[in-house]
Amino acid sequence: MTKKQLIIGAILHGAGGNMASWKHPSGPADASVNVKHYLNLVEKAEGAKLDFIFVADGLAINKDVLPHFLNRFEPLTILSALASVTSHIGLVGTLSTSYTQPFTVARQFGSLDLISGGRAGWNVVTSPSTGAAHNHSQDTFPDHALRYEIAEEHVEVVKGLWDSYEDDAFLYDRENDTYFDPNKMHAINHHGKHFQVEGPLNIQRSPQGQTVVFQAGSSDAGRELAAKTADAVFTGHKDVESAQAFYQDVKSRAEAYGRNPDEIVILPGIGPIIGETEEEVEEKYAALRNGVSIDTALNYLGRYFDHFDFSVYPLDEPFPDIGDIGAEAFKSTTDLIKADAKKHGKTLRQVALEATTPRSPFSGTPEHVANEIEKWYHADAFDGVIFGSPLLNDGLHLFIEKVLPILQERGLAQTEYTGTTLRENLGLPFKQNRHTQKVSEASV
Repeated sequence: MTKKQLIIGAILHGAGGNMASWKHPSGPADASVNVKHYLNLVEKAEGAKLDFIFVADGLAINKDVLPHFLNRFEPLTILSALASVTSHIGLVGTLSTSYTQPFTVARQFGSLDLISGGRAGWNVVTSPSTGAAHNHSQDTFPDHALRYEIAEEHVEVVKGLWDSYEDDAFLYDRENDTYFDPNKMHAINHHGKHFQVEGPLNIQRSPQGQTVVFQAGSSDAGRELAAKTADAVFTGHKDVESAQAFYQDVKSRAEAYGRNPDEIVILPGIGPIIGETEEEVEEKYAALRNGVSIDTALNYLGRYFDHFDFSVYPLDEPFPDIGDIGAEAFKSTTDLIKADAKKHGKTLRQVALEATTPRSPFSGTPEHVANEIEKWYHADAFDGVIFGSPLLNDGLHLFIEKVLPILQERGLAQTEYTGTTLRENLGLPFKQNRHTQKVSEASV
């Protein structure tokens, strides 16, 4: 596969990814449930020829979470609405494997794929939260290893269901009273450890073969799941060296499973603060950081550790030794937080404020942001980026108006779409049906 230009996606998450973003005048306060806001953003993103937009999700809240978590659209619902006003941009949404059934997931994304003409992507997550368990009639959530074991089987069942029909199974031949060819329908008959699914699925295959599978975990188990099952990996890194190591590791694991490493793309999320001058960038960052109280920051930090209460510890002493707390929650994130705090001798106050208002290494003037993206891309640290912003309306506008033209002038970013499906946007091949592929391989 020939490597395409830089892949660029954008996270649509309410008013932005900061605790105080809803108060900023650049966008509506109710952005997370404002349809016009989402329509404006997706039209802007498609007009700029971005490859996809990404809608995240969560399954539990409390009064202290990020404000837009309290009141936001379910991803597949808003993505279906956005599909009707777009024609090229990919539509990626999060759905958990811990609290869904494969048949339902396969049908939902199969439907979004048809509605959008082959532009759907599924971001696979495992939902490490006691609250999520309680919202789904369970006392607790599965431990880390078990969640990923369930996720692997779940994804494979979904993929099997997506191959229920061969691409030309539906004939719609009225003259001969032939709606479809029953010889081209296949039941999955899956009998596994966690799921028992007969099939077949009651919807035809996607124009891109199968919905693109994203995977968002960066722990060892997450990397293994990505290497086995994912087409794209959503990750995040503070420096180019750790990004390079992750990139090589996941691609090497994919190759060890007999996959073409070029057919799994690595896409870290970046959240740059963009300004015309460095002084403006500093002013914007200070305003964001000062808009968050320390109590709010402690609550936000606790979310990564399954809502652990950090308020009982001294703020200006070294980050507390909390042992394995967090190991069964957002493991890769909590491991990184603890390791970084220990390495740099950070206080609890510093850790909480940084977690709540992180400083992206890509922040700076448009030229600096473009330079950093180009440097990381040529260093094989990623295949592209997923743009997010503490202030989404302001940030996405500046990225599209100021940074993207620089990347386009350098030949790094596309100026026109070359295909109509998400797989084409990502430079990935059409996903062949396993049943016709077996026949084809047998005849060679």
